[in-house]
Amino acid sequence: MTLEIGLIHYLVLGAILFALGIIGVVTRRNAVGVLISIEIILNAANLNLIAFAKHAAKGLALPGLQGSAGLDGQVFAIFIILLAACEAALALAIIITIFNRFGSIEVDYANTMSG
Repeated sequence: MTLEIGLIHYLVLGAILFALGIIGVVTRRNAVGVLISIEIILNAANLNLIAFAKHAAKGLALPGLQGSAGLDGQVFAIFIILLAACEAALALAIIITIFNRFGSIEVDYANTMSG
């Protein structure tokens, strides 16, 4: 008896990761915890993109890229990873600024910063 991992398995795992990320963003007071939760949400999106690319029909490639039916999800996932790296760099700079000003990295202090 072999168990084949299908599209639904990937989608359920992606939904669980997404829900955990949303819960983390809503409940965390620590800025680093919020940043990690955002990364979990982006990884859930990556998992779904790659799963759909793996299970997509050959004729569903992007227009103009008919030979890349298996790579569309991976290309989008790489763009999301690049976006996450930029977001992490900017968020860490903001976290360092909050820590230098208030001595803590709780996100409640961020609303009292003035430009």
